[in-house]
Amino acid sequence: MRLTPKVALVIDALPGIGGAEKVLMDILELFPDAPIFTLMYNREAFARTPLVSHRVITSFIDCLPGARRHYRKYLPLMPRLVEGFDLQGYDLVISCSYAVAHGVRTQNGQRHVSYTHTPMRYAWNNLGLDGVVRPHNRLLNVMFAQFRKWDVAAARRVGEIAVISRWIAERVWHAYRREATLIYPPVAVERFSPLPGRGDYYITVNRLVAHKRVDLMVQAFNRLGLPLLVVGEGPERSRLERQARPNIRFLGYQPDEALAGLMGRARAFICAGNEDFGIAVVEAQAAGCPVIAYRMGGVLETVIEGQTGLFFDHPAAESLVEAVECFERERHNFHPDQITLSVQRFNKPRFLQEFAEFAGVH
Repeated sequence: MRLTPKVALVIDALPGIGGAEKVLMDILELFPDAPIFTLMYNREAFARTPLVSHRVITSFIDCLPGARRHYRKYLPLMPRLVEGFDLQGYDLVISCSYAVAHGVRTQNGQRHVSYTHTPMRYAWNNLGLDGVVRPHNRLLNVMFAQFRKWDVAAARRVGEIAVISRWIAERVWHAYRREATLIYPPVAVERFSPLPGRGDYYITVNRLVAHKRVDLMVQAFNRLGLPLLVVGEGPERSRLERQARPNIRFLGYQPDEALAGLMGRARAFICAGNEDFGIAVVEAQAAGCPVIAYRMGGVLETVIEGQTGLFFDHPAAESLVEAVECFERERHNFHPDQITLSVQRFNKPRFLQEFAEFAGVH
């Protein structure tokens, strides 16, 4: 019997650095020798991260045309491929799942726990593979009905489930009828602080994909004429840049130090998507930056209305415009030091302790 369990980590895909990928890299601090199993790995995107020297095992999706940018199109292949990962010899399997990773197959004597970011949006919401919310066509309805059957069966095979927010705990119960442990994700709050010389610009930090609703921000700030900085990369960037007026600047990827400076001087942070948790929203508050967010999802657990930010009620440019105009009138009521203090509870040491206890290795 091993005193130290042999651990394998599983994540759906590694297309670029987002919230799920940041969490995975923090979990690696607890299990530095654990290999990572994933359907697709965009190595270039992780060249400056701990993953560059880590063992990563991929599926054959990694070799298919367009997999780096459009791996979601291979969804019909994913359940069978994730079930095909060879996890023999591992005592503990930890899946970090937002689609199919929790569907890995384990054997008697192996323990499988899942840190679930969300049940897959495309299957359980009216979300197309391009990230746009709309009713599915007949073919997609059939495909997702089959997927949901597999998904529920896969979730039953998991020993224990933890989730990133109460919002996701509700979605897990709705989809799988499974109770879940709440473990808020780790946020490097110590990297951020309010800086002198607050600027006049607004900022958003997002992977530039459709469901993040950066298009809504572009529409709103085109009307407002106020400066907006957009940090992040993704397949939507070129389309968004064509729509944006000169007051909106796209900065692409920004290293940690530069991002902390931008956040620390921003007038407010904009979040227009339905976030499962919203790591960047917490980072902004750690920098003393008020948040203007769509009133839905995990941000309701991190933003305190009237103290650390404001909400808008409809996923429409008009609603965001009204919220920004309201903030402009009331921004003197937001105090950076108080905003910073409000999110210290999301720090990484707290996460590592809670996750180690959940995984049974404390």
